[in-house]
Amino acid sequence: MRRNRTLRNAFAIRELVAETQLTANDLIVPLFVTEGTNVREEISSMPNYYRLSLDNLGKEIEELWDLGLKSVLLFVKVPDSLKDDACSEALNENGLMPKAIRLIKQVQPNMCVMTDVALDPFSPHGHDGLVKGEEILNDETVEVLAKMSVLHASAGADFVAPSDMMDGRVVGIRAALEKAGYSKTGILAYSAKYASCYYGPFRDALDSAPGFGDKKTYQMDYRNRAEAIKEVLNDIEEGADIVMVKPAGAYLDIIREVKNAVHVPVAAYQVSGEYAMIKASAERGWINHDAAVIESLTAIKRAGADLIATYFAKDVIRILYSK
Repeated sequence: MRRNRTLRNAFAIRELVAETQLTANDLIVPLFVTEGTNVREEISSMPNYYRLSLDNLGKEIEELWDLGLKSVLLFVKVPDSLKDDACSEALNENGLMPKAIRLIKQVQPNMCVMTDVALDPFSPHGHDGLVKGEEILNDETVEVLAKMSVLHASAGADFVAPSDMMDGRVVGIRAALEKAGYSKTGILAYSAKYASCYYGPFRDALDSAPGFGDKKTYQMDYRNRAEAIKEVLNDIEEGADIVMVKPAGAYLDIIREVKNAVHVPVAAYQVSGEYAMIKASAERGWINHDAAVIESLTAIKRAGADLIATYFAKDVIRILYSK
């Protein structure tokens, strides 16, 4: 008789034979940046997560680096007064995103800075692309995203992260970066981004909910799996350096399928709804907060994610390294 429980018998043994280890090096920290001074505004649907003005962003970067967290993913909350149909603020050289990138590189030059490339924060319609009537324009959007990516690269971004799901945007961005002399700037492509109900708190954070309809004409149908592999392989062919699956927790099978199919790093995004559900359940005493955080993230890594964008990054450091 084989006794498999022998390898589970004690804590030290379990640690020795664990197949999946979660560390600070696996984590990308999403950050929300807003206008103003001395702003640290809690997001109501994301307890203990904040919108930060630039001065507080600098302090946050110093704290993250001291904790061993080496990568951030930037999003900006744009005032309604700066939103227009052309999403012109997305190309403002002195806009909030370029300022945030430059600030981070001043505070901590070695921090890996990734930037969101999509038009929903800049659009009065809340969609990821330019709008004509109620149609989301693909090719016209790609042209703006390419210019936006060059702007981010010129400010010092290490990776641009197109999250829009427009067709052809990776090859358009790569061509624009090469032409502008930013061949070292990487592309983290949201390659398999699903039209999901789990994005609600994020849209609260950036005030970017769609003004009409939904995003199902460009984000993926959650019923589809083979389509994700097609999207991922297409993005790699177009020049993506890292591919992402979003959301993560309900899409572990997709993460594994992608990991088995590619030879580039695979990222996954544990999205705002996943964060909010754990926080809300823990606040009510229904689950153990720390245990749920580590189990959920370990499952994402076990499924095949090399990198995980998560709002729990600082919690992970506290749980894993403060014992």
